[in-house]
Amino acid sequence: MSNDIDFDLSPDQWEALRTLRNPLSNGRLSKSYLVEGLVELGLVVVNDGVPVMTPTGRKALVRGSCRLLDLAA
Repeated sequence: MSNDIDFDLSPDQWEALRTLRNPLSNGRLSKSYLVEGLVELGLVVVNDGVPVMTPTGRKALVRGSCRLLDLAA
């Protein structure tokens, strides 16, 4: 059985997920449709109106970090 987590996120979704890795940056994430999409995928939850990355979201971010490097190039 494989626990590989592979999500085909848009560049904006990757950026939003990357932004959420730092709890102090949550206020800078203003595009609610991105958060909603990440919530639907189980990568983010909203607690008291604040989006927070889930453990699955953290794993996806780590696995997708090579894609983030490709986006920056």
